[in-house]
Amino acid sequence: MYSHDNRVVITLDAGGTNLVFGAMQANKFIVEPITLPSHAENLDKCLATMVEGFQAVIDRLSEKPVAISFAFPGPADYPNGIIGGYLPNFPSFREGVALGPFLEAKFGIPVYINNDGDLFAYGEALGGALPEVNARLEALGSPKKYKNLVGYTFGTGLGVGLVIDNRLNRGDNSCVETFCLRHKKMPEIIVEDGASIRAVKRVYGEASGDVNHTFEPKDICEIAEGKRPGDVEAAKKAFAEMGEIAGDAMATAVTLVDGLIVIGGGITAARKWIMPSLLNELRSKMHQLNGNELNRVQMKVYDLDDETEFREFAKGAQRPLKVYGTDRYVAYDPQKRIGVTISKLGASQAISVGAYAFALSQLDTENA
Repeated sequence: MYSHDNRVVITLDAGGTNLVFGAMQANKFIVEPITLPSHAENLDKCLATMVEGFQAVIDRLSEKPVAISFAFPGPADYPNGIIGGYLPNFPSFREGVALGPFLEAKFGIPVYINNDGDLFAYGEALGGALPEVNARLEALGSPKKYKNLVGYTFGTGLGVGLVIDNRLNRGDNSCVETFCLRHKKMPEIIVEDGASIRAVKRVYGEASGDVNHTFEPKDICEIAEGKRPGDVEAAKKAFAEMGEIAGDAMATAVTLVDGLIVIGGGITAARKWIMPSLLNELRSKMHQLNGNELNRVQMKVYDLDDETEFREFAKGAQRPLKVYGTDRYVAYDPQKRIGVTISKLGASQAISVGAYAFALSQLDTENA
């Protein structure tokens, strides 16, 4: 969707250190990115830098943009473009800033702001994992088609976004989250403390006995691969535990959504140590008081990045079923199934595609 749309939307990658401005057309960037310091601790400088960056992008365009659309850290009232609350990376916004209305007044075009997890999921739903999986299913002759998706980003935190029936679910309070679910092994602790960059670093330190190490997840991944000196088993354990803890949260989310799961973020480079425990958790069992055993997730869970599993996923359990009292048959597939895949777009690109698509979908709805 929108991959052949000629409308131009200005984007922003808002980080606590730098602001990166760009412009997209037909799901692709059309200008070289402009990077400016965020000045996140000084509201006047930060807003002035935003105006400077957006104007610099506009000056490079040959046509007028139709909107500005980007992700910004929460908490926020995203539908109204207001940022406020506890924002570690943007302390000057904590008392509340009407950022969307401010930018609309400056540039005279609509401004759409969303959570990065939401836009990641939306980008994957409209231009990434969801259409890719559906196309592969169709190519294998499967009638199955997916419209729901749970998007997770592994990084500084545990980001999430939900797309239901190809529409972004922003919730009633712009507060669709799972970072605050219970940690499987420490029920009084939030799950994000077990499924994020800090979790990988902490578990490696505990398992290796080197609690004062300075390794980042990339370094720990290289240790696990034997490319860097360190405790190989502790490195593998750090990622395996992250997979287990994240998988527990995902099991709760996907049980409610009943759709595909796509995962993004730099930590996914360690997928070979994350995915086995993550899939084990999604495929784990639970019990009733009478001893009956049930699947934790009621749908069968497939690894969509494994070609053999994908073929089984596409095949399902379809069989002909005779309509009672007639000679007519209908196709019946009793297997409920979902799948997990790693983002092929990458989190940053998926967020940009999501921001672009969100702006155009809102404009189309408003102009209908």
